[in-house]
Amino acid sequence: MKELIFSSEHFGFVLSIFIFLLSIQIKVKFKSELLNPLLLSTIIIVAILVLFRIPYKEYQKGADLLSYFLTPATVCLAIPLYKQISLLKNNFKAVFFSVLLGTLTSLGSILFLGLLFRLKSEHIFTLLPKSITTAIGIGVSEASGGYVNLTVAAIVITGILGSILSDLIFRILPIRHPIAKGLALGTGSHAIGTAKALEYGEVEGAMSSLAIVLAGIFTVIFVPIITAVFF
Repeated sequence: MKELIFSSEHFGFVLSIFIFLLSIQIKVKFKSELLNPLLLSTIIIVAILVLFRIPYKEYQKGADLLSYFLTPATVCLAIPLYKQISLLKNNFKAVFFSVLLGTLTSLGSILFLGLLFRLKSEHIFTLLPKSITTAIGIGVSEASGGYVNLTVAAIVITGILGSILSDLIFRILPIRHPIAKGLALGTGSHAIGTAKALEYGEVEGAMSSLAIVLAGIFTVIFVPIITAVFF
């Protein structure tokens, strides 16, 4: 069977929006963290493309429109932070060093495991930016020599896992303080984690938004150092 060719330039855009909204309704109905809307919509869209033999390039023509909203959407996360600016001032040292240690832990674990399993340097560079937002992670991966497409996949998977497992981790440890929850989600799971943090509350969302910015800055600073020292 020949591949179906969709001439509409907006097919990918419309399909992505529709499936994502459908995935949200599914999660609301079944109330399961495993039914993360981003994960579920990704699986459904891949299934549709495979089932109907739709070329990915045809889907991507419209879906790329969503990429233009990535940076503005990330910037909008500063709104809850602005509303909680006094809280930030009172806890700045704790926030700063928490995100710094979280970023170093993320980078250090990737470097350690990469060297342990003898991964190629390009593969390690690809995974190093996994815990920062896509808008920054793409630039870091390109500059260090990683595979950008795989970096994006790693970032998305990291965010989804952080969102799904956060409730369980917070119960086991236990972590109850709203600032700690927000910083953990923002540092480890970037924008997807921040969306989860906003479900917990405004304070969690604000701290997670701040963590995204700081983690991005720290990663941009430390990745070149790692590449220069170890490779």
